[in-house]
Parts: sequence; structure tokens; C-alpha cells
Amino acid sequence: MTQANDEIREVLRKAYQIEVDGYTFYSMAAEQADKPAVQELFDKLARDEVQHKAYLKSVMGSYEDKGIEAFNLHLRDPDLKSFTATIFTDAFKQQARGADFELGVLSIGMTLESNAIKYFSGAAQHSLEAEVKAFYEFLADWEREHLEALRMLYGGVREDFWQEGGFSPF
Repeated sequence: MTQANDEIREVLRKAYQIEVDGYTFYSMAAEQADKPAVQELFDKLARDEVQHKAYLKSVMGSYEDKGIEAFNLHLRDPDLKSFTATIFTDAFKQQARGADFELGVLSIGMTLESNAIKYFSGAAQHSLEAEVKAFYEFLADWEREHLEALRMLYGGVREDFWQEGGFSPF
């Protein structure tokens, strides 16, 4: 077991924990939401984190069996863009209009996703193996997809929140 192997395992463990944390947060937000479209959105985010956990668990197992080959491009989940298409709904924007709970959850979610991107981007910069570096960049892109979806939602809800709160125009 080399130092590099230990570092790779640690990044994979951290990646898995990031998904556990995201699932926990979005599940709690779904339970606390009182509007159906808002519950559905946070539930979708939680379910997506469950899929990410399963994917990472399979990569972890594959790494133990195959080593660096586990990080080859052809083994990755191919569809990063489908998530954004399903998350941005008119019903969410309508039901979250002027709502501070939804705005707060979106803001915290963006912080979680931003932190994950920074972590994986940093791991990629420090990786010596090209396959592993590319995999970490993939994980950062994965989290970036969530971040961009949350930013779109946050922007729409924030404008309505400010307008209804009498903070517009500025």
C-alpha cells in the first residue's frame, strides 16, 4: 500500500461522505418543505445524491480490484446534463416565490456544492496519475452541475423575494 493509494482511498471516502452529507441535507429540506413542488425538488436532489453514492461505492470497489484502471473514462456515468433539465420547473419557481426557507436551503446547497468542487479540484491538481486526475475533475464537474442548477433556481427565487420584501429596485 503506497502513499498514493492511501490518498486515493481518502479522496474516495471523502467523495462518498460529501454525497451522504448532501443526501442528509436535501432529505431534511424535503421533509421540512410545505409546498409540493419544493418538496419534489429537494427530494430529487436527495435521490441524485443516492445515485452518486452508489456510483462512488462501485468505483471504490473497482479501485480495490483493478487499481488505477477503475478511473478510466469509459467507466464513468455519461449523462451529467440530464439533472439540470429535470430540476428547473415553473412549479418550483411559482411555489417558492418570496419564500425565505427555500432561499436559505438553496443558498446552503450552493455552499455545499461549492465546497465539494473546491475539494475535488484541489485533489485533481495534486494527483500524479492522469486517470485519477481526470476522475477528480469529473467529480468536480458533477458537483458543478448541481451548483449551476441551484444558482438558476436561487436567482429566480431571490429576485421574487427581494421584490416582495420591498428591496427592489436597487
